[in-house]
Amino acid sequence: MADKLRNKNVLITAGAQGIGEAITKLFIDSGANVAIHYFSSAETAEKLVDYAVGKGQKAVAARGDLTMEADARAVVEKTVEVLGGLDILVNNAGSLVARRKLEEMDGTFWTKVMDINLTSMMYVTKAAMPHLIKNEHSSIVNLASLAGRKGGHAGSLAYSTSKGAILTFTRALASELGPHGVRVNAVAPGLILGTAFHNTHTTAESAAKTVEGIPINRAGNADDVARAVAYLASEYDGFITGATLDINGGAYNT
Repeated sequence: MADKLRNKNVLITAGAQGIGEAITKLFIDSGANVAIHYFSSAETAEKLVDYAVGKGQKAVAARGDLTMEADARAVVEKTVEVLGGLDILVNNAGSLVARRKLEEMDGTFWTKVMDINLTSMMYVTKAAMPHLIKNEHSSIVNLASLAGRKGGHAGSLAYSTSKGAILTFTRALASELGPHGVRVNAVAPGLILGTAFHNTHTTAESAAKTVEGIPINRAGNADDVARAVAYLASEYDGFITGATLDINGGAYNT
């Protein structure tokens, strides 16, 4: 896998925290050039840039609010300017924002969650597409969630719906971009502990109860997701597209 990723140009959205940071680190260790999008994690983004440059690779940190199309376009343009092209796009940015049940829902909150998780992905992918199709083989990996499969826990209605839409977005985009040589896949992580997401939105009691239902008897970690993302991204001449790889220890099968 490392040989396939060496010298490839990669953009990771929200690439300086949680799962995104693990993905960025693995791509750097695999010899890729990286563009690290961030919104508020400037310090970590710059440390990752220094780490990549210290290994002799190109790297850049790019701040942007990806719910704004102009920002998404600017992040992609900066990526191409510094790295010299784009081979892989990892659409990792997203958030639950807060837990709200249907009776607590309003249009403003619903739209905010959809914009963060889904509309931003569309904006970045639209901006990246002309650069991706210039290459013989390019790849997109979208971050979905087990919540998009099962509906999530209480209060995650908007988040789960947006993540379910990403599964469909992935399949549709795979059909649309396949003739251009671009493969599009997704990963759907389950309980991934040690990230800001679960530290904020999942109680210790809830996590423990979830682990009880996982066949391999443990929660996941960010590196579990990063390895799957790198695998899907590295299969340039592969036959996998329009697929979603579930990363949940078997929880979806129960």
